[in-house]
Formats: sequence, C-alpha cells, structure tokens
Amino acid sequence: MTVTASMVKELRTRSGAGMMECKKALVETAGDIEAAISHLRKSGAAKAAKKAGRIAAEGKILILSDTDKSFLLEVNSETDFVAKDSNFLSFCEDVGSALLIGSSGNVDELLASRTSSGETLEDKRLELISTVGENISVRRFESIEKSSGLIESYAHGDRIGVLVELEGGGAELARSIAMHIAASNPLCILESDLDSAFLDKEKTIYLAQAKETGKPDNIVEKMVEGRMRKFKSEVTLTGQPYVKDPEQTVGELLHANEARVISFKRFELGEGVEKKQENFAEEVQAQAQSAIKS
Repeated sequence: MTVTASMVKELRTRSGAGMMECKKALVETAGDIEAAISHLRKSGAAKAAKKAGRIAAEGKILILSDTDKSFLLEVNSETDFVAKDSNFLSFCEDVGSALLIGSSGNVDELLASRTSSGETLEDKRLELISTVGENISVRRFESIEKSSGLIESYAHGDRIGVLVELEGGGAELARSIAMHIAASNPLCILESDLDSAFLDKEKTIYLAQAKETGKPDNIVEKMVEGRMRKFKSEVTLTGQPYVKDPEQTVGELLHANEARVISFKRFELGEGVEKKQENFAEEVQAQAQSAIKS
C-alpha cells in the first residue's frame, strides 16, 4: 500500500511523533493507522516526541580520555533523580564509548552511531525516554587533542567538568589549574584572546556609569580605564587570583613553574538552560579553600 502525505500527517497529529518516524511506522504496518500508533507506542517514539519540549537541565557531565584526545560530554535528564538511575547511567556509558571509538563531528552524527546490539544511540535514547518517563538529550561534546603538552582534567561531581592542556609544570599543576577553572570560570586564557567587540560593549557600559558621577572628563577616563583593567583580570585565566592562593595570579603561578596553558574546555551542567540556579562554581572554590586550611 502507498503511504500518502495525508496519512503521515494524520498519524503525526494523533501520535505526536516525528514525520520520519510516522512514515516508517506506516510502511511497516501497511498503512494501518491504528497499528502504526501501536507500533510507535511500543518503540517509544510517540512518548519521546511529547516530552521533547520539556526542559532537561539535570543529568551528567562526563570526562572521557584515550591516548591522545580527551572529551567533555553533557547528557541531560529532567530531574536529578533520573540522572542517578541505572538506565540513564548505562546510556551515558554507551554514548561515551561511541564518542571515544568514533569520529563524530556533532551530536546528530553521534546519535546515529550504532551500539554493540545494532541499535543506534538515538534508538536507545527514545527507548530510555519511554522507560524513565522524562526527556533525555545528548546536548553537546567538545574535545582537546594533545599537541605539545599534557592533558589533565577536574570534575566537580557530575556537574562541572574541565579539561586543560598544559605545557611544562607537570600533571599536579595541570590538575590544580583545572580545579581553578572549575571554580572561577574564565572566558579565555590571555587578555589578547578577548574579543574587541565584547570589550567595546563593556567599556560603553562603564563609560555611561562613570559619566553619571558628574566628574570631569579626564577623571571619567581614568575611572573607565581602571574598571576595564579590573574586568580583564577577572575574566582571563592568567589575570585571576589563583583559587588556592589568592595572593598570586594564575599567570604568576604559571610563570614560576615555567608553564603555560595551551587550551582549556569547561562544561557546567545545564548552563544556558532555564532552570533553578545553583552556583556550583562557588562550591568548588569553597572546597579548594578548605583543602588549603586542612
């Protein structure tokens, strides 16, 4: 039987599943709408579609490494309860394994990877949604490939993950720098890495604030210059006070150890997603200070 566009539209309206899933279900059930709905329910596609719009900002940040490359991976659920579920954790392991052995350039390619059972990760994701009753998403991943340095990592539970490639200084220093990045969340390594348009925007804000004081233009100019210097130090890794010893900057620490940070990546669970705000970076900073005192 020929599957028509109107049949696909009707099934999509009734089931809430995607167009391709609907067409596939109709082909497999010889155009029988009721049988196709049953097929979609069994596969979990209909349930997955209905949950797709729900906010998934909990879950897990994973750090994965092989010989020459390390990854940060974020897999999301709607609740912390499901993030601890064995089915969710097993899915995270499957995604991580596929990431390490494959060559995926984006999340869609990663989800198209096949597991040892022959299913794609997308099939497993839909099945998991049906099992746990929540929206599940593989949100993002990034990697650092080893060049001239060594790669180390730091994880704050399942909620913050950091990768750092360091040249010189050794593994202990690299891990300490990774912990600092988790706590202080720098935008970049050096002031020269800051985008000029971004700096211009900040300068415009500071200028407007300074002019409101009514001070002379030459004083306003000095105020803006001072605020910009402070801002640059706050958002660049080398300018920030080192979290384990605020009396020195990270830049001074690196110089003393004849080391430099080549690159870093930082993921915080659910960042940029509308959710209840919790400051996990402050947790890391508090732990670092506690470690020094003990």
